[in-house]
Parts: sequence; structure tokens; C-alpha cells
Amino acid sequence: MNVKILLEYEGTAYSGWQRQKNAISIQEVLENAIKSITGEAVNVIGSGRTDAGVHALGQVANFKTQTKIPIEKLPYAINSKLPEDIVVKHAEIVPEDFHARFWAKAKIYTYTIYNAKFPSPLLKRYSYFYPRPLNVRAMKKAADMLIGTHDFASFMASNSPVKSTVRCIERLEVFQNGDIVKFEIEANGFLYNMVRIIAGTLLDVGINKKKANDIISIIKSKDRSMAGKTLPPQGLCLIKVIY
Repeated sequence: MNVKILLEYEGTAYSGWQRQKNAISIQEVLENAIKSITGEAVNVIGSGRTDAGVHALGQVANFKTQTKIPIEKLPYAINSKLPEDIVVKHAEIVPEDFHARFWAKAKIYTYTIYNAKFPSPLLKRYSYFYPRPLNVRAMKKAADMLIGTHDFASFMASNSPVKSTVRCIERLEVFQNGDIVKFEIEANGFLYNMVRIIAGTLLDVGINKKKANDIISIIKSKDRSMAGKTLPPQGLCLIKVIY
């Protein structure tokens, strides 16, 4: 049977989603846990490859198995073999041809900035600390200009091998709640480091290093050097995958 699972994980200790030769990954730990309860060497397919240090509230994956464990008991069984920073929240049987990555229609990410005079030890793993005041109104204006279908080549890590850099951002909102400034972005797909580069560009707008209207010329330039820096991974979280 083809099993779809919903995952939550704290990515600090991992090299990212994808299995690697010389570093521990979410995929490897998950596959080892499933093998230990089913006896099967499975290939767990994720909806996308989150980077080292990135977190997930709603990662989706699928794998094929012949296990006799009832589907409603499977999360409990897998979780019994997982470390505390990875949890399977739900499992269900899906059509044979379901593919967690290829069937995904959109994804929602958040990026969190802790904007205060002093850092927070409790939030350091889940946010990017920035101590200078931010013009959140200007950041919201800049965010609005990124919504829609554009060539986002300027917001992709250099030398990324993709056929097309055109993506559609359905929604990009900027929220402020006390010392927390959060971006929430929904798109039909993301380029490598795209959300973290967008976050870095909006941060530049917030400190008046760039103007909100500069977003238009940054998009048109298709030049990575025109956009902001890539913010660190710990502020990024995959919230939901939409099918």
C-alpha cells in the first residue's frame, strides 16, 4: 500500500530533509524508523527538500509498504522509533500513484524575525534576531509587489539547476505581533533559498536599505545580486503542503 504521512520536525540537528553520505537527515532517520518496525527498506518521498536547520509543521511524505500494522496505529509505531524532534502526526492510505512532491499544488512557509534590542534564548532556534527598528509598513508594501506570477531568478541561490524560474506567489503577508515580525508566503512552488532571499530583501526594505518600489526592478533584473541576502535557516518553517 502507498502511505501518506504528515510530519512535524525541529530541524536544528539535521542536515535537511534529503539523505546525505556524511550527515544525518530527516529522511534517513525516518526511513530507519520505518525499517525497524516493518523490516522493509523503504524510500520515503518528501514534498520538498527543506534545508539544514529548517523546521516543518506540516511536511508531507509517502512510502510503499506491505506492513500489516493498521494504518491508524502506524504513527504510534513509527514515533516509538523516532527521536523527539521528529513526529509523525497522521497516516493514511492513498492511491498507488500518489507522489508527495509531484502531486503538491502549493506550499505555505513562514519566516520569523525576532526584532528586539536583545536576543531571546528561547526563540534563537526558531527565528532570526535583528535588533534595529523595522519599517513594517514599507515591508508590507514591498511584499504586495511580489504577489503574482513572475520570473523569480533574482530570488534564487546562484547556479541552481532548474528548467524555469517562473513561479506564482498566491499570498505574501507581513505580520507584526510585539517583537515578532513574520512573513507568511503561499506559492505554487519555490526556488532554492527563495523564501529566505525574499525575507532578506524585505528586511532591506524594513531598514531603508531598499525602497518598496525597488522590488519591481529587482524582479526585472533577474540578477541575484540585486536582491537581499539569504537569511539564516532557523527562521524558516514549512507550514502546509496543499494537494
